[in-house]
Parts: sequence; C-alpha cells; structure tokens
Amino acid sequence: MRYNNITRAVFLNRPNRFIANVLLSDGSTAAVHVKNTGRCRELLISGTTVYLERSDNPRRKTQYDLIAAEKHGSGLFNIDSQAANTVMKEWLDKLNFDIVRPEYTYGNSRIDFYMKRGQEEFLLEVKGCTLERDGTGYFPDAPTERGTKHLRELISARKNGINTGIAFVMQAECMERVVPNADTDPVFAAVFREAEEVGVAVFFCKCSVAPDRLEITSAIPSGSSSSALWRLDTSALSADN
Repeated sequence: MRYNNITRAVFLNRPNRFIANVLLSDGSTAAVHVKNTGRCRELLISGTTVYLERSDNPRRKTQYDLIAAEKHGSGLFNIDSQAANTVMKEWLDKLNFDIVRPEYTYGNSRIDFYMKRGQEEFLLEVKGCTLERDGTGYFPDAPTERGTKHLRELISARKNGINTGIAFVMQAECMERVVPNADTDPVFAAVFREAEEVGVAVFFCKCSVAPDRLEITSAIPSGSSSSALWRLDTSALSADN
C-alpha cells in the first residue's frame, strides 16, 4: 500500500489517543490525527521524527494523519493500525485462492479474512505489531478483549475442521518474529498458547517499510505451523511479483 503527500515532522506530545502535536518543517505546530489508538509509548517520544500524510479533505478537523515514526536503533515503524489488513489483502490476492473475502462473520465475531480453494475453507485473523524489543515483536501493546475473543473463535473453527490461522504483520523491518505479550495481557497469551496447541497456524509477515509505503515481502510459519501452511508455496512470492 502507498501513501500520498508525505511530510516529515517532529513529534512533541500526545494529549489523547487520537491526537498528537507535532512540529512541522516550516517551524509551525499542528495537531494531527494518530492512526493508532494503541499506546506506542516506545515510539511516540518527544523529539522523534515522524511522518504525516496530508489529507485533501478540506472538511477535516486535522490536516494530517501520523502514519510512521523513527525508533532509535531500530529504524522506521509504520503505526497505521489499518495498514495490516490492507497489505494482507494485497498478499492474499497473490496466492491461489478462489475466494478472498474480508470481514467474514463466524460465530459471534468478524474474522479478518475468509478464503476458499476448491472445497477447503480458511479463516485468518490479522494483527499488526509495532511493539519491538531486540528484534522481537510483542503483541498486544495494550489489553485486547477483542483479540482474545477472535482467538477463541479460531479455536472453535479449528475444532470444527476449518483451516485457521493468525498472521502478525510486523510493521518494521527489524522484527523477525512476534510473541504474545503476557506481561500486558496474560489472558490473550494463555488463549494464544491454546490456539497453537489445537492447530491454529501462526505466521510472521515481514514487511518492506518506507515513509510512503508498507508491503508484505514474506510470510514465515512459526514452528509446527509449517505443516499447516495450507499447502501454499509462498517462497517464490516477493514484493516485485
């Protein structure tokens, strides 16, 4: 996915989940919309270089969206919480599914993607990850009842014979894998382990990240998930295909 009208700025502060104050290149300050309601405390630090997308909608209260931030020693992080599903749809469309349907209702939840090939059905939940330490991503960065609920739906679907998976979109090039953040959300971590035990596949999606772009370059199965790769050969796929 690509962004338009990118502007570099300096992060000043974040008075609430939705708004940040930044210093623009012309020396003026502006209130901008933050496209991530998570904490992002290790990224949105006063003085950090951030990147904004300028909106062409004159009716908006804020002229810019904050979409990316530089982290000292780790590089550029895309923090757009909507981006993970967008790039996953682009990735899935490259594969040999007959159907790729976003926002699929299963049980009492909406699962991010339903796919079908022949008579086989697949459910995939997508989680964007921006919390990183020493090359490892941690999810979630804040307690997520919704995320836990979706995992339980995947467990139920897997027990009913449906191929299920959870894909972590790593929104920085420095990340190699993602682990459940038990310190922040022990319930999610426990249900995640249960999901792995019943055969819910786990994938780590590496990305190419730039101020104006985010793209999945590979989907790496975790451990035993290699046998549950849904018989897809993704090794030949790249950002250039």
